[in-house]
Amino acid sequence: MTRQEITEFYQEHHRRLYNISLRILRDSDEAEEVMQDTILKFVTAPGNFSSPEQVSAWLARTCIHASIDRLRRRERREAFLEEYGREEADGTDTSFAGSSGESPALPSIGQIKAAMERLPEPYGLILDLVLIEGLDYGEIAELTGKKETTLRSLYSRGRSKLIEMLNHTI
Repeated sequence: MTRQEITEFYQEHHRRLYNISLRILRDSDEAEEVMQDTILKFVTAPGNFSSPEQVSAWLARTCIHASIDRLRRRERREAFLEEYGREEADGTDTSFAGSSGESPALPSIGQIKAAMERLPEPYGLILDLVLIEGLDYGEIAELTGKKETTLRSLYSRGRSKLIEMLNHTI
């Protein structure tokens, strides 16, 4: 596609894709990103479409799937943060405490990223796929060839190791 064709394609489809995504995500910025990603995926992917209806259907389906994936990712992050906050409120051993026992200090994003990079291989990968990529255990099982029960165990152990590492850095 030429630059002019891409611009025309964008003008033709961007509003509908944005509205589809916005209805699912209820967030303007995220809907804009999904819409742009969908158009970019279409423009860069080889596709043999015989009619405009096929193009329109492919775009809508791809936009819906991308929006749902983003929503799942957001919900997993929120659930993780909510669970972490609940454990901290309960005073369980997963709370981050300062060295002199004062009120808990939260780790910075940089500390979390650094700790995740230091995790041993299977734990870091599983935590990344679940928390960052938003994949469920079934999808990860297909990718890795491991059983879902094994993945759940690796996730739980990896999460504990991450919290332990973060406790030692604060």
